[in-house]
Amino acid sequence: MHKSLKFLPPRLLVDRDIVPFISDFTTLQNGVLLGLNLLYDIDYDTADVVSLTELFHPLWKQSPSQISDYTVENGVYLINPWVFPESMGLYKILWRQTAHYFEEKGIPNKDNFLAALAVEYGWVYSSGRLADPTKRTDCGYESGDPFCISVDSWWSDVYYIHSVLPFLAAVDSGIMQVSSDQVKLLPAPKDQMMFCNDVSTCHVAFPKIMEAWNDFYQQLKLPSSSFEDLSKYFWDACILTGVEAAKLFEDRLEYYSKEEADFARGFVVLQRYLSAAGFPPTLSAMHKSLKFLPPRLLVDGDIVPFISDFTTLQNGFLLAINLLYDIDYDTEKPIRDTVAKLLTRAGDVGIFWFNGGFVTYKNFRLYKESKSLA
Repeated sequence: MHKSLKFLPPRLLVDRDIVPFISDFTTLQNGVLLGLNLLYDIDYDTADVVSLTELFHPLWKQSPSQISDYTVENGVYLINPWVFPESMGLYKILWRQTAHYFEEKGIPNKDNFLAALAVEYGWVYSSGRLADPTKRTDCGYESGDPFCISVDSWWSDVYYIHSVLPFLAAVDSGIMQVSSDQVKLLPAPKDQMMFCNDVSTCHVAFPKIMEAWNDFYQQLKLPSSSFEDLSKYFWDACILTGVEAAKLFEDRLEYYSKEEADFARGFVVLQRYLSAAGFPPTLSAMHKSLKFLPPRLLVDGDIVPFISDFTTLQNGFLLAINLLYDIDYDTEKPIRDTVAKLLTRAGDVGIFWFNGGFVTYKNFRLYKESKSLA
């Protein structure tokens, strides 16, 4: 919590404050406030969902529900993380196995943090981000092998770490009620040395990530732990996992457009801002946030926030991601220079989200000048 204080506004906001141009706030504080404006819309739209199954990807029903649903050889469960239903099954089993721990703390299963990751993973699959970005194979494409997860995809590799390690850490912590030597992941089609396949190799390859997830599960098992305690440990593990995985597979981003690569990097940075802003990492909150996420890969020629087949919210979210990443990348620049560089990408007609809609940068500058003269 102490580290997150630098993100929080140091005073009350007043009528003349316009985010993200508050002159006496730091770039981080302005950035968090901009993100909160978008996050508020998630919380404001609280349409009820009829059942929990509606929150998940349709292939959730085909995914394994218990570890015994996987192939067993010589007493060892073999999981193929390069096939989407089997990979999604890791999250599904985590959700089921941790349900009673959350419920003991008065947290309903619809707010299970681990199921929130499953909802996010469903979006990654549906938006085509697990498919082969090189297009040298038909892996992940509807016309070829739609359940295939491509090892050449940055998103696939990052989410391998983000699904396999939390699962194996749960095995290691005793939550799965199987021993650590009873679970093994099938090797990747290539670059096998970049991945780990069981509890022992993951401890060697990613000791900090495994430790962070183990800390979360130990906290989960404590009767005295609160929602806030669990949220902190969960976000710590997620942020560390995302940063380390993104760094490891940075070279995969060469297969994408600059627009998609920038979004991928910004998506990792976003977790730090969500954590600092107190965003609840729950299943229901994650499901509501799906309307902000781009429904397809970004390609050359996509100019945020002018992407015609994206909604206003999706364009606004991408614009905020770009801003937060730029702030995070170089926090020494004045906020005005940082925002101006981003918002004038389309020339003098640069626009951005302000007060419930898009306004031109030129008109906003005139608005600010008129307010200062008033």
